[in-house]
Amino acid sequence: MSYRRLVPLLRQPGVWRCYSARRTDEEVMNVFDRKAKRRQKNRAALAENVGVYDYLKDEVAERMVDRIGDIARFFPLALDLGCGRGHISKFLTKEQVGTLVMSDMAENMLAQCQPCEVQTLRLMVDEEFLPFAQNSFDLVVSSLSLHWVNDLPGSFRQIIHCLKEDGVFIGAMFGGETLYQLRSALQLAEIEREGGFAPHISPFAEVRDLGNLLTRSGFSLTTVDFDEITIGYPGMVELMQDLKGMGENNAAWRRKTLLHRDTILAASSIYQEMYGLEDGGIPATFFVHYMIGWKPHESQQKAAKRGSATASFGDLSSLNTPNK
Repeated sequence: MSYRRLVPLLRQPGVWRCYSARRTDEEVMNVFDRKAKRRQKNRAALAENVGVYDYLKDEVAERMVDRIGDIARFFPLALDLGCGRGHISKFLTKEQVGTLVMSDMAENMLAQCQPCEVQTLRLMVDEEFLPFAQNSFDLVVSSLSLHWVNDLPGSFRQIIHCLKEDGVFIGAMFGGETLYQLRSALQLAEIEREGGFAPHISPFAEVRDLGNLLTRSGFSLTTVDFDEITIGYPGMVELMQDLKGMGENNAAWRRKTLLHRDTILAASSIYQEMYGLEDGGIPATFFVHYMIGWKPHESQQKAAKRGSATASFGDLSSLNTPNK
């Protein structure tokens, strides 16, 4: 796909100034240092063995593509928002998507996306500020990227803005009690060794909130579910090294940049004591929230009007009773 074909998808300067994804009457939380997250992802991409850390993101991407396959439709133009090293594209087929625009805020990650079965175009984009025109894409997907966004409702509104009518958004993000074992071990160790604790695990959205956010952003026919993925590691240090290799280390503004050696040793012992496996390893649990939302269109199913029912709940028991 040539860059000339992409030009109509980008906002014209005047449109960019007029369009705002954020409402003026709501306060946008500023939890994450987006520049730090970009640096972390770029550094992770430069590791010699970077492919070793793709296992979790590839697994979630494959489950995402399974959800795309459940929709009996061909998508001529799709956007992968926060594509990383191209995890989604590894599993897509040309029967599902015609052209895939792969976007990420980290240029080193984007440069490592490999050719795949579908036609692709790479574009550096911040998930908080989408430069696409209205009604551009038939499908928008985002796998394990949006949990680092400060203004999640604003990102949802920008996604629905660039979707065509009856287009679909399918997303996955870490949420809930992800890495609760690591969080507990670090907090207890810091209280014991330093007399207090600082947040080392980023805050995550709850699954019950995502459906409301999608609906408030204008999506219809929303669906939210989650997977619980538990992975075994030799120890806590190996887990933290893998998180860094994935580019998933903490990027919250209030993060503690220095973790003392004594605290690490204490946390490792606490982790093993509280959650250790019989083989000597430790488990790490990731809660992955999946979201599906459609841009409204007149052809979509709608709820029946109030008062249009032809039978009451009290008559349900007799509806299937055979005639005597």
